[in-house]
Amino acid sequence: MRLKPSLGCNCGASLKDMPHLERSGATLYYEIAGPRSAPGILLLHAGVATLRMWDPVVPTLSDNHFVICVDSRGFGSSTAHDGEFSDRADALALLDELGIDSCTVVGSARGAGIAIDLALESPERVAGLVTIGGGPGGFPVVEPTTVENHLFDRLDVAFLEQDWKALNELEVRLLSIGATRDQSQLNEEFVELAYRLNRANLVHVGQRLQPLPLDPPAWDRLTDITAPTLVTVGDFDLTETLAAFEYLASTIVEADSARFTESAHLPSVEQADDFTALITDWLVRYSL
Repeated sequence: MRLKPSLGCNCGASLKDMPHLERSGATLYYEIAGPRSAPGILLLHAGVATLRMWDPVVPTLSDNHFVICVDSRGFGSSTAHDGEFSDRADALALLDELGIDSCTVVGSARGAGIAIDLALESPERVAGLVTIGGGPGGFPVVEPTTVENHLFDRLDVAFLEQDWKALNELEVRLLSIGATRDQSQLNEEFVELAYRLNRANLVHVGQRLQPLPLDPPAWDRLTDITAPTLVTVGDFDLTETLAAFEYLASTIVEADSARFTESAHLPSVEQADDFTALITDWLVRYSL
C-alpha cells in the first residue's frame, strides 16, 4: 500500500495563508477542497490525529463534493483558551461560515462521537452520517482484554510521570497500531504516519479544555437518528470500540455497516483505498 500525498489544493502555502475561523475563545484551522457548488462533506478527525489523517481520501472525495476538514480545539493547528466549549457548536459555526445548510458528516473515533451527537442535536444540518470506530456518548463501560489492560497501565504510568511524549506514543501503539498487532509487520509508511499524526498534538499539552457533552447522552437516543448512516470499524480496534460498533449498527435504523480486516483505529488511513471506495459508493447510493 502506498499512502497518497497531502491535499493538492494547499501545496506550497504557509500556515498563515490557510483559512481560520475565530470562534468564542478559539481559532479553528480548516482546509477545503472541491467545488463549492457540490454536496458538502465535513470530516472530523480522531483523537490520535489531526485533519492530516484525511489526506489520503480527500482527493477522490473532492471530485464530486465540497470537502471540509477541521482541526478540533486542542488538536493540530487550531488554538483555544482553557474552559468549556461545544465541539458541536464549533462544527455548526464552521458550516455557517462556509454557507452550508446541510452536509454529510464523517467522524473518526473521537470525531465519530461528535458526528453522532451532531446528528441528534441538529438533525436538519446532517444529511448523512458516517462513523469510523468510536461510539455514542454514555456507552456502558466494556471490560478491556488483558493485553489492552497492560497498555492502559503503561498509559497511566506515563500520565502520572507527566511523560507526554511517551504517553503520546503509547496512545498510537494502543489505538492506531492495535494492542494485538506486531508493529514491525505493518506497512512502514502507515506506522510512521500514525505516530506523526498524533505527535502534532503534543504542542497542546497542558491545555485545560472542557468539551460539553450532549445531554442526555447519545447511547440511548440512537433510534432518533434519521439520516442515512454508515457505521465502520477496524477489526483490530479496542474491545470497547468493537462493541460500540455492533451497538450502532444494530440500533440506528437501517444503518449500513462495514468492517476493515487489516486495520485498527484508523482504517480510513491504513486502508485508504478500500475506505474511499466504500464511502464513495455509499454516497452515490443515497444521493449525498
